Amino acid sequence: MRAIEVSGFGGPEVLRLAEVGDPEPGPGQLLVEVAASGVNYIDVYHRTGVYQQPVPFVPGLEGAGRVLAVGDGVTEFGVGDQVAWSSTPRSYAEKVAVPAADAVAVPAGVDAATAAASMLQGLTAHYLTVSTYPVRAGDDILVHAAAGGMGLLLTQMVKAKGGRVIGTVSTGEKEKLARAAGADEVIRYTEQDVASRVRELTGGEGVAAVYDGVGKDTFDASLASLRVRGVLALYGAASGPVPPFDPQRLNAAGSLFLTRPTLAHHLRTREELLWRAGEVLGAVADGSLSITVGARYPLAAAREAHEDLQGRHTTGKLLLVP
Repeated sequence: MRAIEVSGFGGPEVLRLAEVGDPEPGPGQLLVEVAASGVNYIDVYHRTGVYQQPVPFVPGLEGAGRVLAVGDGVTEFGVGDQVAWSSTPRSYAEKVAVPAADAVAVPAGVDAATAAASMLQGLTAHYLTVSTYPVRAGDDILVHAAAGGMGLLLTQMVKAKGGRVIGTVSTGEKEKLARAAGADEVIRYTEQDVASRVRELTGGEGVAAVYDGVGKDTFDASLASLRVRGVLALYGAASGPVPPFDPQRLNAAGSLFLTRPTLAHHLRTREELLWRAGEVLGAVADGSLSITVGARYPLAAAREAHEDLQGRHTTGKLLLVP
């Protein structure tokens, strides 16, 4: 089969199309024909070696497709079922061996590409808004990169809970997307000081929480935007890791809370996966959560997808389509 292979850490140019052996479904696994693979920033961390693993490897963690075969002991799924996953390595490929324990059924009426686009970011947005800082009606929430795949999902989920979204974007086009998703206020960070504008929009109070997947470039503004006892959920570092800082800053700024959550710690059991995925995919199925696919690339164009993602030229979710 065809897959994207990384033989050494580096830039997008290390993503190369290769012929590799077909996977075999072992005990407890599904062999899945991939309909679409999600492109996520964690794939960049793997490619560059920020999160190291042995090379060569096939990147990608997220996808959806049709079950071709099942391994011993699998009872929940059968051949022909449509399934999706968020955390299975080697997903930039035509076929993937997916642990049945990590797979979820795709609801009727949701196509495989949409399901693939819903999983990693949808589950992340779910734990952020439900568990990391549970949004309450009337909360002011700052969402960075509000026109990106994560930002659009976070905005919708905050709004569904009665929160008020202040989003940051870089362009007029992205502002339109953020507002269409429900953002109440939009700050163009290329033209305005984010923290000052947040204070203006909240009557000097600051926001209850900041959902920040950008990292180094937004960290200071995120802290400066919080109300007393506010929560900064730093769930990614698209602009690079945050440098070491003095925790005393959290005290001086109002007894702030800083957390660096990750998806794996919010999917520790099969029951938790089914709960979160059920709520996300259920909302997609009933139309209350909209998934925006910003671009689809053939598998061979994985390099271009990573270049576009890192260059901040994209909106919505990026998919590779074998």
